[in-house]
Amino acid sequence: MFYRENGQFKTSYRADQQIFPIAQDRMVILAFLAVAFVLVPMLASDYIYRAILIPLVIMSMAALGVNILVGYCGQISLGSGAFMAVGAYGAFNFFVRFPGMPLIPALILGGLCATFFGILFGLPSLRVKGLYLAVATLAAQFFSDWMFLRIKWFTNNSDSGSVSVTNLQVLGMPIDSATSKYVFCLAILVVVALLAKNLVRGAIGREWMAIRDMDVAAAVIGIRPMYAKLSAFAVSSFIVGMAGALWAFVHLGAWEPAAFSVEVSFRLLFMVIIGGLGSIMGAFFGAAFIVVLPIVLNQFLPAFLGLFGIEISTAGVSHAELMIFGALIVWFLIVEPHGLAKLWSTAKQKLRVWPFPH
Repeated sequence: MFYRENGQFKTSYRADQQIFPIAQDRMVILAFLAVAFVLVPMLASDYIYRAILIPLVIMSMAALGVNILVGYCGQISLGSGAFMAVGAYGAFNFFVRFPGMPLIPALILGGLCATFFGILFGLPSLRVKGLYLAVATLAAQFFSDWMFLRIKWFTNNSDSGSVSVTNLQVLGMPIDSATSKYVFCLAILVVVALLAKNLVRGAIGREWMAIRDMDVAAAVIGIRPMYAKLSAFAVSSFIVGMAGALWAFVHLGAWEPAAFSVEVSFRLLFMVIIGGLGSIMGAFFGAAFIVVLPIVLNQFLPAFLGLFGIEISTAGVSHAELMIFGALIVWFLIVEPHGLAKLWSTAKQKLRVWPFPH
C-alpha cells in the first residue's frame, strides 16, 4: 500500500503522457537525483569517484546506447567497443586539430563520427540477423583496432596509437578534479537518458519494438525495416560513441586502442542482458552489477574469509572474484531471465498491494 495509484487522476493529455505518471516514482527519481548531485559530492572520496562512480556513470550511458539497439530493436551487436573507440578518437581529432574547440561540441562530434561508423557496419542488418549479424558487427571491432593502430593520422602521428588530452574545460570551468568529472559525466547521462526515454516512447521507438518482435509483420503494416534498423544503429552508436569519448577524455586521460577491445563489447552486452533488455532502467542496473560487484568482492572477500581464519593470496582473490562473479551472473539469469529491471518491476507490483498477498 506504499505504492498506490488510487486517486491520482489525469485531467490532460500532457499529464497522461508523463514519463513518470505516478507521484511516488517522481519523488523517488527526484530524491535519487538530489543524492547523486548534492549528497555524493559532499561525502565521496577520490577513490570512490575514480574506481566506482565515474566508471559507473559512463558505462551506464554506454549500456543505455547498446540497449536501444539490442533491447529495443533486437539487433545483436558485438561492435560496441569499436563505436566507443571511434567516438573517442573522433572527439580527440576535433579537440586537437581545431584549437579552442570546446569540450562538449568535441564530444558531440565524436558521437556523430561513431554514428556514421555504426550505420556503415549496420548495413548487414538489412540482410542478416541473429548470430550472423553479431559476427558482422564483430568485424567492426577488428576493423577499428586495425584502423587506429595502422593509420597514423587518426592518432595524430602516434606510433603506438596512444594519445592523451589535457586542460579540459566547460564554460571556462576546469574539469580536473574528481568531483567536477563526476558531476559533468552525470549531467550528460541525465540529459541522454531523458532523451532516450522520450525517444523509445515515441513513434520511432514503437517501430524499433515492432522490428524486434516480428520484422515481417512490421513491414506488412507499413514500417520500413531499413529506416528502423539503421536509425537504431545511428542512435545507439551516437550514445555509445559519446560514452567512449567521455571514457577516454574524463576517465582515462591517456589511452590506446586496446582500451576499447572486444572485452568492452562483451561487458556492455552482459550489462544489457543482466539489467534487462528493452528497459532504460535495466541499463543502470546492469552497469551497477558489472562495475560495482567485482570491486565489492575484491574488497570484502579477504575480510569475510578472515572471520573463519582463512588467508587468501591476491591471486586467489582474483580467481575467486571471477568465479563468484560468473556464478552470480548465471544465478541471476536463472532466477529472472528478463533481468534485474524485471525484478524491480515485480517489486513495485508487490508494493501496490502490500500487505495483502495478491
